[in-house]
Amino acid sequence: MFALARTFALVGVDAEPVYVEVDIGAGLPSFTIVGLPDAAVRESRERVRSALKNCGFRYPDNRITVNLAPADVRKAGPGFDLAIAAAILAATGQLPKPVVDNYAMAGELALDGGIRPAPGALAMAEGASGWALRGVAVAPQDASQAALVEGIDVMPVAHLTQLRELAEGEIAPAARSEPPADDGEMPDLADLRGHPVLRRCLEIAAAGAHSLLLIGPPGGGKTLALQRLPSLLPPLSANEVIEVTRIAGICGQNGGPRTRRPFRAPHHTVSGRALVGGGTPPRPGEVTRAHRGVLFLDELGEFRRDALEALRIPLEDGAVTVTRTTGTLSLPCRFMLVAASNPCPCGNGPDSGECECHPAAVTRYLAKLSGALADRIDITLHVDPPPAEELIEEDSEDSSTVRDRVIRARHAQEERLGEGRTNSEMTPSEVRRHCDLDLPSRRVLEEAHRQLGLSARGWDRCVKLARTIADLAGEERISEQHVSDAIEKRRRPER
Repeated sequence: MFALARTFALVGVDAEPVYVEVDIGAGLPSFTIVGLPDAAVRESRERVRSALKNCGFRYPDNRITVNLAPADVRKAGPGFDLAIAAAILAATGQLPKPVVDNYAMAGELALDGGIRPAPGALAMAEGASGWALRGVAVAPQDASQAALVEGIDVMPVAHLTQLRELAEGEIAPAARSEPPADDGEMPDLADLRGHPVLRRCLEIAAAGAHSLLLIGPPGGGKTLALQRLPSLLPPLSANEVIEVTRIAGICGQNGGPRTRRPFRAPHHTVSGRALVGGGTPPRPGEVTRAHRGVLFLDELGEFRRDALEALRIPLEDGAVTVTRTTGTLSLPCRFMLVAASNPCPCGNGPDSGECECHPAAVTRYLAKLSGALADRIDITLHVDPPPAEELIEEDSEDSSTVRDRVIRARHAQEERLGEGRTNSEMTPSEVRRHCDLDLPSRRVLEEAHRQLGLSARGWDRCVKLARTIADLAGEERISEQHVSDAIEKRRRPER
């Protein structure tokens, strides 16, 4: 007796097709799974056996062999349970074979036959669409996420016994609807009292998706300000919702579509692998989870230097390339890097007169941010605690007002560069094409190049920053003032 079911293995942020081949033959009762399964997949034999018996199905007392093909792709996670159980039922004649022929299946089995969510429902639905299948059967909790994919039926199956109802056409496909607007409350910029220069830097960074570093003593408002940056960003587009939801689903975040831009704030003890991704099989790291959103590194000087250095290529390329003996994998990571740091380990700063740090300790602390990584940060600002008169101010511009200006600037960038593109993503050729400088602007930049020793990358990043400042002002051409403003915001404070 033989049957074939279809499911998927997660590889990076994509779903690779997997054939679940079940052969039930003569011999002593046994249950063997082959095809590079991990421990969670091998343990599915116990879950499948108990679920079939507890649901009233006949469990074959024969030799059962399950092959997960292709055999050279590593299979991980409990999402193969449903497909294995369906293939066994089809092989023993307890389920019509057209069900396993027309539907891909993904879900973890409970011992009573209940179907639990499995990671990557949206990616699997996209894979089923490309596999020319009629639909995909998933747990009800995954249905709204998978239903974002057009042209395929997403069948919510809550219990193993409902596979019979699926065969008889008694289960209605999950309705596809537009993702709801994100009405959840976020920390508002109105909470930030004073700090007009910091507010301006936040607005520019949000408008062009520029990287931002705040340096200053504790209590100055660095963390409070950066935690409010997501409230300034425009809503996700339809394509970005699918990108962000696919990554969230693969990372085990089940539920409906993700309509809010990601905001990831890993602890400073994070390793380089956890930050950029890796492992066996390779899994997305924090930079990929922050795709189309914000990666916030608080207490930058406490992070491991090797972890910070791993951010250099992702910041430039918008992707992480993970190489293993089995192949090369690319993970997307278009994110805004924002960070906050004290000027020294004690936080007071060497120039405060209250610093208790040894000069060597200050040097080691500041050396965590290498010159190569600092060159990739567009805006650097020293933040001091605001004076008392600013703290008692009652009127402060809120996030919605600033966000409207950011959205207008982003629209100008999309008209110039294409959907979803920002000034920070411009290539060198695009910088030359869209950022033409007049003679006074060029002279200001040349003078900054001589005084600050700008690298070629720093030159281009200054021009991109000036382009964003001009977009916020609603001006088509970059002026001398825009370039001067960009240079001043890029300059690292000497404290």
